[in-house]
Amino acid sequence: MASAHAFLLALTIVLGTAAVTTVLFQWLRQPVVLGYILAGVLVGPHVPVPIVADPAIVQTLSELGVILLMFSIGLEFNLGKLVEVGPTAGVTAIIQCSIMTWLGFVVGRAFGWTWLESLFCGACLAISSTTIIVKAFDEAGIGGRQRQLVLGILIVEDLIAILLMASLTALASGSGLSASDLAVVLGRLAAFLAGLVVVGLLVVPRTVRAILRLGRAETVVIFAISLSFGVALLAQAFGYSVALGAFIAGSLVAESGHGAEIEHRIEPVRDLFAAIFFVSVGMMLEPGLIVTHGGAIALLSVVVIFGQMASVTLGAFLVGNGTRGSIQAGMSMAQIGEFAFIIAGLGVSLGATRDFLYPVAVTVSAITTLTTPWLIRASGPVASLVDRKLPRRLQTFATLYGSWIERLGRRRPDGTSRSKIRSLARRTVVDAAIVAAIVIGAAVERQRFVDWLGLDERLAKAILVAVAAAVASPFVLGLVRLSRRLGTALAQAALPAGEDGKVDLSAAPRRALVLTLQLEIMLLAGLPLVALTQPFLPSVPLAVILLVGVIILGMAFWRSAAGLQGHVRAGAEVLVESLRSHARGPAPEAASAPADPPDPLQALFPGLGAPVPVHLDDESAAVGRTLAEIDLRGLTGATVLAIIRGDEGVTVPTARERLRAGDVLALAGSDEAVAAARTLLAAAKPA
Repeated sequence: MASAHAFLLALTIVLGTAAVTTVLFQWLRQPVVLGYILAGVLVGPHVPVPIVADPAIVQTLSELGVILLMFSIGLEFNLGKLVEVGPTAGVTAIIQCSIMTWLGFVVGRAFGWTWLESLFCGACLAISSTTIIVKAFDEAGIGGRQRQLVLGILIVEDLIAILLMASLTALASGSGLSASDLAVVLGRLAAFLAGLVVVGLLVVPRTVRAILRLGRAETVVIFAISLSFGVALLAQAFGYSVALGAFIAGSLVAESGHGAEIEHRIEPVRDLFAAIFFVSVGMMLEPGLIVTHGGAIALLSVVVIFGQMASVTLGAFLVGNGTRGSIQAGMSMAQIGEFAFIIAGLGVSLGATRDFLYPVAVTVSAITTLTTPWLIRASGPVASLVDRKLPRRLQTFATLYGSWIERLGRRRPDGTSRSKIRSLARRTVVDAAIVAAIVIGAAVERQRFVDWLGLDERLAKAILVAVAAAVASPFVLGLVRLSRRLGTALAQAALPAGEDGKVDLSAAPRRALVLTLQLEIMLLAGLPLVALTQPFLPSVPLAVILLVGVIILGMAFWRSAAGLQGHVRAGAEVLVESLRSHARGPAPEAASAPADPPDPLQALFPGLGAPVPVHLDDESAAVGRTLAEIDLRGLTGATVLAIIRGDEGVTVPTARERLRAGDVLALAGSDEAVAAARTLLAAAKPA
């Protein structure tokens, strides 16, 4: 056991070096987490610097940092917040985590790592860094919709990370990876979590409120920290990680409604031990291993940056956040952080991975953390550039899609439709689970099947693959059919068909919406399926099947987007006539005043997102500038369907159209996008 002198010496070296490096990194306007990691490199045993802290002591203290860090993350998580952000953030997080887990696994296998090492690598790449993103947002002064969206995704990601850690722990400790043993291990985990949460909800929130009524700050701090350590110790006693127990303790405290207050009180203690944790991460960096695995580090860094950007952007757009908001969210989350360290350390401690994975994960995190502030600052210009370069039909679709999803969220289907949607969703989940069970079961019982047949090993494996494919095929086809039916039901709820015997004027928008929702449902069911089954397959058949399905849907969507463009042009012509009549009546509203869209137009073209007329006065800063120069759609997400200029009308104006005083613009898009566009157009000319 370390003496008091050795303990004090190690703590002094660690905190003194960390103080110097963090001041340096703050002066350089870089995340202080990198300063902690650099301090760890300097005081670690792998570099020739004459200041070395005892690794055993620092590692012991870092465990406390992990517990308090995970406890603080749990304090930000409660069931109410999950329900609030779930529909949007949940879809995005599932798509992003599935893609990144699969990519990490594929890269690991490409470098010859074991399947379990590759699986831990994929889990490390799946989770963005809450700590780094929050610090970068605070330093850049970013708030509003972008911050709300990103933090919502991070909340769900944190929950997924906990599930990944628990599942990886069960998988790494599985005896021989037989299906029965694995089911027993996962069943024990589910029972432990259920019992802990049920008992905790009955006891912890009431106790927290009672202690807060005492009005003693030190009592609150001592209780919170002792609870986090106690539940972490309980989880460890049952064979699970201390991080899992600490997170659950934090979430139970958050249910009291005082999570933010307690987080504020324990913040100094948390920051102290979290700093020691990040220093211990830096002490694990061995330059020799980094050089040896330089190729993997470089490739994984590229995969993290571009994979996170693409997957988050895709998921955020599919749930209706628009081109600009989705790209900004994607570029904000292009890094990995504290969970990568924790998951990699978990793999090493369980003996599931070799020692190299930890420094590889830390180095990739350091590289991607350095790029994060630059990517966040560049996200706005990049989003505007992408919007300008999109084909015209995709620009139109991107604008209207946000209003359709907003309309779907506001409209509540009747009882029959709601029951149908829920039934289709349940059947989709069941089919995906059955396919995963067939693939995983065939893989883990492969050797037993070969021994039972008593044939040549290759022939027996071929028979097993054929049988598994035949059994799984009906459920794969069922997923395709169910995604189509579920997409149609949701689109009908957002854009109902007209009365029988009348022309269905919302057919073109609904067709584009059905294809997009079908693509989203297939990704939501298919991507986790690919990520789950990939470790048990010798190649990538499910990924190829999913890719083929996405390509087919993409081609059909491209054709439907052309029909949507024609629908919008026809609607714009009717809109011009409607606005002319509107202009002959009372004076049109100025850009800064609220305006209701013409009701007849909503009835004629329900898929245009309720266009809103806005009048430009002489003082508007937009007068004399083109739509491209003010970047209306890129900055706000709204689009101009038509312009009334005296007795003339411009339908679906191009980006080169120059605005004039007295123009009446018909804006389409979500309520938030139209409101932002009205604010932009109402801005006065600079003096």
